Amino acid sequence: MKIISYNVNGIRAALRKGFDTWLQATNPDVVLIQETKATVDQVDVAVFEALGYHHYWFSAQKKGYSGVAILTKQKPNHVEYGTGIESMDFEGRNIRVDFDNVSVMSLYLPSGTNSARLDHKLEYMDLFQSYISDLTKEYPNLVIGGDYNICHEAIDIHDPIRNKNTSGFLPVEREWIGNFMKSGFVDSFRHLNKEPDNYTWWSYRANARANNKGWRIDYNMVSVPLKDKIARAVILKDAMHSDHCPHMVELSLP
Repeated sequence: MKIISYNVNGIRAALRKGFDTWLQATNPDVVLIQETKATVDQVDVAVFEALGYHHYWFSAQKKGYSGVAILTKQKPNHVEYGTGIESMDFEGRNIRVDFDNVSVMSLYLPSGTNSARLDHKLEYMDLFQSYISDLTKEYPNLVIGGDYNICHEAIDIHDPIRNKNTSGFLPVEREWIGNFMKSGFVDSFRHLNKEPDNYTWWSYRANARANNKGWRIDYNMVSVPLKDKIARAVILKDAMHSDHCPHMVELSLP
């Protein structure tokens, strides 16, 4: 199963930049999309249907903001929209599809751009950990792909010294994502790739992407029971539809 996660920073803008052509060429089984910035009625979903995808959308209450979606070639047994926790769900940040032998979630964790948003982010992180701890009891084979808005280690950010007090690389955030992995998840990319200078997001400022001054804040987290099924994990940095790039994990499933 080839799973791609991608913060598209607006699905309509990404489609105008050739997202559908790229999708056809890449041909993943499942696509986890974050930051759709649209409701399903605002998207030309026929382009996805023409490529053989079922599609499921969970949008924010606020128009043009946040939102997640999943495209899948195989029709899932069940789709879970949100978490059932209002403070998490009103911004459209979680959607999950369940198959016979694996469940796959698209996650868009809040950013902490100011003190109020950081407080919301920290609350969300705590609630999310509790939610997932319960969820894995029922769905032990779980992949959570998405934009976590956190760099875990110094290797995951181009300038760890200057950014040590910046949200996305704060000690409390880094500790949380480390503990999240200790609770039963594997960072699939780092599981197979220990090299530096691998990022998934770049600022639009100061020619950051061309100079590869980026952050790795997007992950495909794979639950421990699936660890030995991780066949490949790569960052697809040449895709240019967003300020993020897509990242892929392939699982060897029966």
